[in-house]
Parts: sequence; structure tokens; C-alpha cells
Amino acid sequence: MENKVSLQIIGHIYNDYDGKFGVPRQSGLVEEVISRVVLLPEFRRAEAFRGLAGFSHVWLLWLFSEGFASANGDNDDQREWQATVRPPRLGGNQRVGVFASRSPNRPNPLGLSAVRLLEIAQEAEGPVLLVAGADVLNGTPLLDIKPYVPYADARPQAQGGFAVPPEQARRLQVQIAPELLAMLPPAKRPALLAVLAEDPRPAYHAGRQEEARTYGLSFGGFNVRFQVQGKVLRVVELERI
Repeated sequence: MENKVSLQIIGHIYNDYDGKFGVPRQSGLVEEVISRVVLLPEFRRAEAFRGLAGFSHVWLLWLFSEGFASANGDNDDQREWQATVRPPRLGGNQRVGVFASRSPNRPNPLGLSAVRLLEIAQEAEGPVLLVAGADVLNGTPLLDIKPYVPYADARPQAQGGFAVPPEQARRLQVQIAPELLAMLPPAKRPALLAVLAEDPRPAYHAGRQEEARTYGLSFGGFNVRFQVQGKVLRVVELERI
């Protein structure tokens, strides 16, 4: 039996996540960010989407792109899979088995996201999906779309191991001067504020007192620089890329 198979990219996912810093740690955490799922011409056929509008959520299967090569905190140049990784949820200094994590450094760089289906937009070239809550970089290659089936996919009593649910109390209060906020197109403002409120810093930085440290992320065509003191995140600079 062959040990290798080939997969075909069927499209790409487009949104405002211009860099890996700031992308939510899981899907569904920031539903204010809307993504466009655009299939390649040979797959953008209306009959392929027949019946999908009856589902509120879908699974997106995708490929980790270059920007996530070291999302588990290891060397940026490390492209091979590793038997153990360092999840940010455990402070970035404790290792667990790769198959007990969602690290991108694994035998196959596959990602899986459950997202809310907002609309199947009928464009001139064919259907395009608008979804909320994707946790992927802009331009991420797409491998497949599957409907989310609640009776089979939801397991309310399942145990989550070390991946405990994020606490609402962990969300930050975002402060941004009106003149900086005015630089953003109105449609992008709620999404950026939601991304910042989720505390985009590495999880092992969240408990530190780093009053002088300035972080930066790229979002929606802007470089955003901010500082965090306690539970308050203050945007100190906004610059169009």
C-alpha cells in the first residue's frame, strides 16, 4: 500500500488576518471577522452547494501556510513534524505529544475549523461562501468543505484535557483614541476590536506585567501596535501598510 497520497487544493480562504500574530487560537472565538471562501473555477459550480444553505455551520479543511510553521513556539526554520510540541495553553514551556495538540508541526499540515455559514453569495463566477469565526491566515489553501452536523459532531460531555475553555474574564478592555479608530474603515472596526479583546499575545505572556512592552499585529491592511496593563489593552499606533 502506498504511504503517500496527493490532495488537491480546491480554493482559498480570504480575510483580514495579514499575519499569524492575532489569529484566534481556535475557530469561533472571533465571529466579528468575516472570511470569504472562494473555490477555484473548476469547483465553483452551483450544484456542488445544493442543500448546504440548510446548515448553520460548516467544517473547513485547510493547509497550514508558511506563516504558521512555528506556531507552537519552536524554531521558525523547523519544517519537519515533531513528536512533542509546546502548546501556548500550557505556558509554552511544557511539552505534550503532537497528537494531543493542534500544532501545525505534524506529519500532515492539516487544519480543521468549524465556522458559522452566513451566506452563499452568488457571484458572476459562481458561489462564494461567507463565514464567521475562521482561525486562518488570509489566502489559506482550502482542501474541503463539509456540513457541521449537530447530532454527530457535538459532544457536550466530552473532556478537553489541558485545552480548557477560555474564560470571559480573560478578555481585555480595548482602548483606542478616536483619531486612530477613525483611520479604520467602519466595517473593519468591530472585527479589530474583537481580535484585540481576545488578547493576541502568546498565552504565556498574558500573566506577565510588561508595562513597557509594545506588541504589534497586522490586520486588514494596517499595522496595529498596542500595550497591555492588567486587563486593559491600549492601542498606541495605527499605520496603513
